[in-house]
Amino acid sequence: MEISNTSGRRKTSVARIYMQAGQGNITINGREMKAYFANELLENIVNQPLATVEQVGQYDIKVNVRGGGISAQAEAIRLAISKALVGDNSEVRPALKKEGFLTRDPRMVERKKFGKRKARRSFQFSKR
Repeated sequence: MEISNTSGRRKTSVARIYMQAGQGNITINGREMKAYFANELLENIVNQPLATVEQVGQYDIKVNVRGGGISAQAEAIRLAISKALVGDNSEVRPALKKEGFLTRDPRMVERKKFGKRKARRSFQFSKR
């Protein structure tokens, strides 16, 4: 298998991955995944598509991710890995689709409106 190159997005995070057959090393922004995501839950989010198709440890993945928080970055990486797995083997698509890993989450932060304190929150009303 040659190197597959895909991207995933979530909120304002953009993840670009380069995936090839290997020993299961996942490098994020030049650091090991355990060093980048201190929380084990975020590591599990990244590994979910590989665990679903039972291919954990079969691919070396190099990730460039920027923007957003670490949770959104983990979900952006998950989407990118899912897309790369489908590009490599289209038979895994139904399993990943069923789990919802191929759907880009469209929820974004709502912009602040004028005359309001936040997007919808009004300023505190003072009767006197």
